[in-house]
Amino acid sequence: MKKGLVYKKDALAGRIWEDESGYSFQYSEEYLKNPIYGEVSKTLPLRLEIYNEKNMIPFFDGLIPEGWLLKIAIDNWKLNPRDRMSLLLTLCKDCIGDLSIKNEN
Repeated sequence: MKKGLVYKKDALAGRIWEDESGYSFQYSEEYLKNPIYGEVSKTLPLRLEIYNEKNMIPFFDGLIPEGWLLKIAIDNWKLNPRDRMSLLLTLCKDCIGDLSIKNEN
């Protein structure tokens, strides 16, 4: 199982993971008690229930670079372009905007 920590600015907002059933995201209980920076995305409103998708959750998939930048990353880190979770964990440690995804493993 691949797991990542999702930070909004400097606050741990939640966790994202991939397992045999697909992809999941859940806000942390601590963050929900004081969501100082709001939701991660308008498509992922604040809630305790887990978001589940068969394929990569669209908002997180949109964070992964595309085109020539993705090709450079795949070539340099020898990543599988179909392994969306590895791409997210490797390439989105310092995203544009206020989110970062860090490997939890």
